[in-house]
Formats: sequence, C-alpha cells, structure tokens
Amino acid sequence: QVQLVESGGGLVQPGGSLRLSCVASGRFVSFNSMGWYRQAPGKQRDFIANIERGGSTTYVDSVKGRFTISRDNAKNTVYLQMNSLKPEDTAVYYCSSIVSRPGVLGTEIYWGRGTQVTVSS
Repeated sequence: QVQLVESGGGLVQPGGSLRLSCVASGRFVSFNSMGWYRQAPGKQRDFIANIERGGSTTYVDSVKGRFTISRDNAKNTVYLQMNSLKPEDTAVYYCSSIVSRPGVLGTEIYWGRGTQVTVSS
C-alpha cells in the first residue's frame, strides 16, 4: 500500500515561513516525480512545485523565489520550504507522487490527505 503523509502546516503571520514535509511509503515502490499542490476554499487544486528523482525542479510563477522544493530519496521524503508567506498562500497543501510498481503497467499518481496552511495576522 502506498501512502503519502504531509506535516508541517499551521498558522503563520504574513512574511513568515513554514516548512512542509511529506513522507512516502510503500513496498517495492519507486517514487519518481514528487510534488506539491494546494487548494484554497472554493477553488480548484493548483500545482505549486515538482521535483524529479534526479533533482530537477519546476515551480508555478506565483511562488518562484519564495518557495523551495527539495527531496531526500533515501528517506522517500519531499519538502517545501515556504518563505515570505502571503495571505493568498492560505490553502490546504497536498503532496503527490508519480509511482512505479513492479508488475503494474505504466505509472500511478498518489496523493496525501493534505495539511492546512493559514497565513494571517
């Protein structure tokens, strides 16, 4: 069974920082691309950042220069360092991974349950 578990969310003042973590687990599973998405109330889930197993990264323009995605392949963990947070960053943040498993044709996408980030004074 593949699981992704996020942590690190919370309440922070504008201009503050938070670091989100997502630990992925699963037997005989390869966690390829890993990424972060967010969903604000009443809005669709939006892409934030992605990191490939080799370390190449992609960001949405609105977080470039403020957020940094990284991963530790040995720990199957992906991080999102968020600096200079703004009220509009308030959302539920979700971790995702493109997964390969032996005996399964193609790849699958798995999601965590999310962690709430609230930016407010």
